[in-house]
Amino acid sequence: MARASIEKMKLLLALLALQFCFAGFHIVSRLALNIGVSKVVYPVYRNIIALVLLSPFAYFLEKEERPPLTFSLLVQFFLLALVGITANQGFYILGLYFSNPTFASAMQNSVPAITFLMASALKLEQVSIASKEGLAKILGTIASVGGATIITLYKGPPLLHQVEQPQGNSSSSPVGVQSWTWGCIYLIGHCLSWAGWIVFQAPLVKKYPAKLSLTSFTVFFGLIQFLVIASFVETDLELWKIKSGEEIFAILYAGIIASGIVLSLQTWCIYKGGPLFVAVFQPVQTVLVAVMAFVVLGDQLYSGGIIGAVFIVLGLYLVLWGKTMEERVGSQGKEETLRKHLLEIDSKDEESVVQSDIPR
Repeated sequence: MARASIEKMKLLLALLALQFCFAGFHIVSRLALNIGVSKVVYPVYRNIIALVLLSPFAYFLEKEERPPLTFSLLVQFFLLALVGITANQGFYILGLYFSNPTFASAMQNSVPAITFLMASALKLEQVSIASKEGLAKILGTIASVGGATIITLYKGPPLLHQVEQPQGNSSSSPVGVQSWTWGCIYLIGHCLSWAGWIVFQAPLVKKYPAKLSLTSFTVFFGLIQFLVIASFVETDLELWKIKSGEEIFAILYAGIIASGIVLSLQTWCIYKGGPLFVAVFQPVQTVLVAVMAFVVLGDQLYSGGIIGAVFIVLGLYLVLWGKTMEERVGSQGKEETLRKHLLEIDSKDEESVVQSDIPR
């Protein structure tokens, strides 16, 4: 009993550490933008560090289980990188630039609902409106999308009435309703890309079960794609120079913590507690980011964002509840089918025994 409690406490502490790492990434990325780090150079350096960290482990640990590479697999890796690395990280950094870390984190709570919507459209997820589980998933998706729409279209009055900082130091550069709307639109693109990455990765993992190698190839192709974009967008070599300790810290945090430690910690948490338990902790990140952004960056909290975040979190829990209940009903159905099958076998055996005892 004591050992089970210790294991549960370890899992809870690991999940809190995971959310702190995620929350810290939002703040560090915002600080990097504030001090002038390029929106293209930042993800390039981040993915270089991530690739250097991941590839040795992938090469040595998955030698036996890594399937042979084919041209078809390489094309799929490239497309997965386009969605999961280039579009995902690109939209995120643009959305963060035009909004702030709190709403970037709040928007990310809609990813499970968007993933469900995509999986349903591609027939990877079954939906039954007649069942309460299916209805919960549909209502949860609507609530999450509605919450994201509220955040995008309605900023609302500030809740804490904090004085705005000057342009150069503010965490919301540039300021303005139109810029805010664009930031939310970019963040929706980020969430769509993230959800698409999850959905498209599922069938690919079955073909290529070496997960570390798959991630390494995805990061590699994402890095190539960012370098191509950078060759057109960031031609000034001065933008590629790291000029301060703050820039070094931001890039190392993004590469080591956000792309390295978070990946392994999240994998461990999913292994110990399951994907549902990990997803339930996602809103904790939003609360941490809101507090950290207020203390460190002096961010405003707006009523529209709070209302939208409530709808998104409500939608998240409805989708997760519906999914859990469906899995529970499915497992009970399998057990019932197995029980009936065993009873049928027993009854047939009894009939054969009775028939063998009848004198001929």
